[in-house]
Amino acid sequence: MSVSGTTFASQDSGAKTMKTTPPFHPKISPSVESETMAPDPVAADVAVTKSSAHTAAADLGLTEPDKGQACGWSRFRPACLQCCNNANGVLFFLCMFSFTQGVIVNGLVNVSITSIETRFELPSSNTGIVSASYDIAFVVLALFVTFHAGQGNSKPKWLAFGSFSLGLGALIYSLPHFTTGPYVYGTGQTETCDVGGNSTSQDCSSGDTAGSGLRNYLYVFILGQLLHGVGGTPLYTLGTTFLDENVERSNSGVYIGLFFAASALGPAAGYLIGGQFLNIYTDIDIGRNGSELTEADPRWVGAWWIGFLMCTLLAWSITIPLLGYPKELPGAAEIKANKESEAHAKGGVDVASQPDFGKSWRDFPMAIKILLCNPTFMFVSLAGAFEGFLTSGLATFGPKFVEMQFSQTSGWAAMLCGFVVVPGAAGGNILGGVIMKFFKLKCRGMLRLCIILGGVCLALYLVFLVQCPNIPFAGVTQRYTNGSMDPVVSGLNLSSQCNTDCYCQEEFYTPTCGADGMQYFSPCHAGCTVLTETDGTKRYDNCTCIWYDSVASLAETLEGKCDSTCGTMPLFLAVFFVIMLLTFANNPLATGATLRTVPDSQRSFALGVQWIFVRLIGTIPGPILFGRFIDDTCLVWQEKCDGRGSCWFYDNALMARSLLYLTVAGKALAFILYICASLSYKPPPEGGMVKSTTQASLQRLDELATVTVPDSNGISNKAMESTEL
Repeated sequence: MSVSGTTFASQDSGAKTMKTTPPFHPKISPSVESETMAPDPVAADVAVTKSSAHTAAADLGLTEPDKGQACGWSRFRPACLQCCNNANGVLFFLCMFSFTQGVIVNGLVNVSITSIETRFELPSSNTGIVSASYDIAFVVLALFVTFHAGQGNSKPKWLAFGSFSLGLGALIYSLPHFTTGPYVYGTGQTETCDVGGNSTSQDCSSGDTAGSGLRNYLYVFILGQLLHGVGGTPLYTLGTTFLDENVERSNSGVYIGLFFAASALGPAAGYLIGGQFLNIYTDIDIGRNGSELTEADPRWVGAWWIGFLMCTLLAWSITIPLLGYPKELPGAAEIKANKESEAHAKGGVDVASQPDFGKSWRDFPMAIKILLCNPTFMFVSLAGAFEGFLTSGLATFGPKFVEMQFSQTSGWAAMLCGFVVVPGAAGGNILGGVIMKFFKLKCRGMLRLCIILGGVCLALYLVFLVQCPNIPFAGVTQRYTNGSMDPVVSGLNLSSQCNTDCYCQEEFYTPTCGADGMQYFSPCHAGCTVLTETDGTKRYDNCTCIWYDSVASLAETLEGKCDSTCGTMPLFLAVFFVIMLLTFANNPLATGATLRTVPDSQRSFALGVQWIFVRLIGTIPGPILFGRFIDDTCLVWQEKCDGRGSCWFYDNALMARSLLYLTVAGKALAFILYICASLSYKPPPEGGMVKSTTQASLQRLDELATVTVPDSNGISNKAMESTEL
């Protein structure tokens, strides 16, 4: 007969072996089990007692919640805090952490690129190095952090350390504003043409290199970004796995999707808030409002530093609650026991599932080998690396592209990018998580959807063919021919017969728009001799280089760039929104596939290794290469005594083509690698899913519960077989 899943059958007489299920089961409490079990005539003879089984279960982390799993700090663990001691509470604080990280690293840093280049005289290739410094720190620390946490150490403590480091990095990043003098944008320069006057250009032979030391602040920005990387290292490795460990597998996609959505909202908020701060003059804290400049002036530098100070306080405020979480949430052991592994069939599960594996640094080489020999994991990681290459490059220089391509101010360009990133990135992450839950996707289904989304994005990147022509620029894209629109034959020549007697300086860019529709480097280069100012608008007259109705004396210019007549910006932003939506929808899908294709005990470590590939191949070289390509499209550089400064004017067509080549090449490689990942994946045999580490431990506990029971009344009893978990 059958009693509570235990079967008796006849055997040979004599002593026999009996195998019994331990009294504690992760799905059935001891009290409930005692009510459902029928009386056992030989129970008194069983050597394994209920208390000994509880002791073994406690060794597996399956005990009821105790003080060690309560939320709080040291001995202060009040009951009112326990409402946050669950997956929802962890999700909230991780979302706040990822939001803050996104605001700083992918929002404020990128928005302030143009202002920092102008203020500290840096080329785009240098600011690309600043952006990549975040990923350099990640690469250095990722393996240590993830393997150390995988040894059973507290993930929340690492997360709290990361939040503190993030705030410290933001504070250091803002320091150059306070340690430099007031911003000098051309004091004493002659705006109008002074016929017969002396040149006011800086004399390099006299040692006049004031301001050249500003470039040394590059290293302060790099230090700040390195600390940002220290803070972000545990967030996207330990934070993701800590969430996945504490929720049911069917809900994992939604939780991860919300987590990544918060990280996507961060950059969007950074773009919007940072864009508003850029409309405030940088030296507002010392009583200067930059009234001599307008926001459209290329020399304008906004208050880029305010956002970093605000985020310092926000990051540090998250540190305290994260420190209060236990190493494992209540109920996490039961959730782990109920999960089935979908790890790659030849992914080293037999080794990684050993109870002592990963507890010592001696296992580190084998842990690396298991992951590197997992083809599906490697293909997904490499695909993510090329996705990271694109997103990091576009995030860093996207606002600059919109600013230059469509003749927008730096603040408004940042706002426009924010309007695209907010719904696109956040909606994409949520969309990917909802799809995972709705269709109950397993590993292969996630990979196939990554292929489909990647193929659509690849086609949409052709939007970079939509470009705006450069505004006619005298001496740069057009000749000084007094009305002729013939292209420049060769080289850059800002001087012409009409302004040679003006002794115009070229250290400071003061764009002015002539009545002939031509843009000039400065009013002096336009040959203007008369300045009038009405309601804050500067108007220059008697410009000898500009002919209007064939009369030079009637020609005039207005301060600022000429307005672009190109109307393709709405189309570009609409398509770019779809690209963001589909690209970020891949995040929870690719992360879910990564967590499923590796052994359960290696999930944190696998994400650490994967992010190293993403950083080394993608997000470190991405901004540097994008910055180098953009620098190559520069037509007018700021000339300093000690070399070139920042770029004043770019070739729009060449910039658009350069970004097209980079984005299409990167996306095509990611698309191919996702196909390879899907083809290489071999799931466990049907009906024989590999047990998780917790399940394997329970099975070993079951085997230890084998005892000897004497015959009763000469009737042979069969060994009681425990029900399969």
